[in-house]
Amino acid sequence: MKSKFLALSKNEDFRTLLKSKKASNKYVTIFFGRLKNKNKNNLNISFVTKKKIGNAVKRNKIKRRLRNIMNDAYKKISINLNYSYLVIAKPTMLNNEFKKMKEILFLEFEKIK
Repeated sequence: MKSKFLALSKNEDFRTLLKSKKASNKYVTIFFGRLKNKNKNNLNISFVTKKKIGNAVKRNKIKRRLRNIMNDAYKKISINLNYSYLVIAKPTMLNNEFKKMKEILFLEFEKIK
């Protein structure tokens, strides 16, 4: 199954999103906004984990969890495809239950509409 996600690749896209609106909770900070030259058929989203969180194994685990949550969110709730998203993980993502994180992130993306 081909993913409907596109990762942000240009430095200017990251800078634009960091200056736009944000939503935050105890697991992640989500920056969202409109980008020029964006494909409206796909979800533009990137996941970022800082080196402070841990080694590469821990950071990749967090990114895998976030991708999995976003796959479910894309199927179950309506996410605004006009926006591009930058999701920055916090250290609390490592030690908590997946279900709890999933519920909170679903609520956060429903608020963004």
